[in-house]
Amino acid sequence: MKIGAPKEIFEGENRVAMTPDSALQLQKLGHACFVESGAGAAAGFSDAAYEAAGVTVVKTAAALFKEVDVVAKVRPPEPVELKRLSKGQTLISFFYPSQNKELLDLANAQGASVIAMDMVPRISRAQKMDALSSMANIAGYRAVIEAGNNFGRFFTGQVTAAGKV
Repeated sequence: MKIGAPKEIFEGENRVAMTPDSALQLQKLGHACFVESGAGAAAGFSDAAYEAAGVTVVKTAAALFKEVDVVAKVRPPEPVELKRLSKGQTLISFFYPSQNKELLDLANAQGASVIAMDMVPRISRAQKMDALSSMANIAGYRAVIEAGNNFGRFFTGQVTAAGKV
């Protein structure tokens, strides 16, 4: 199976759906991996890092969509991305189908399947696929770091070898 990750087009989105390490794991399972050129740049992954991991780097999103069976994204797709899907292709991303009926109808009209990562149940059996909880955990961690940065003084309650702060 051919799996590809296009560059996220939502402004300010730095995440990428496939890293060089995750591509290696997919390749061990027998899948071919593709990324759009520059897809991992905002997340700190160069095209050279992907190529070193055996990933095929494709110049444009349009070329990527034509080449792969499965498209993996982080953000819900924009209508222009959904129009690139063809019959039999699968899109894996956050999708929020109950809030995006138009996008769901467009994917259906294209004959594509959608796996909405936000709809994975939060149960133990599905824990490995629970991307929503993972992203919420990271957002909460960052919120505390940002709050500490903007607080203006030290957080209290720390005990060190030199005493309490």
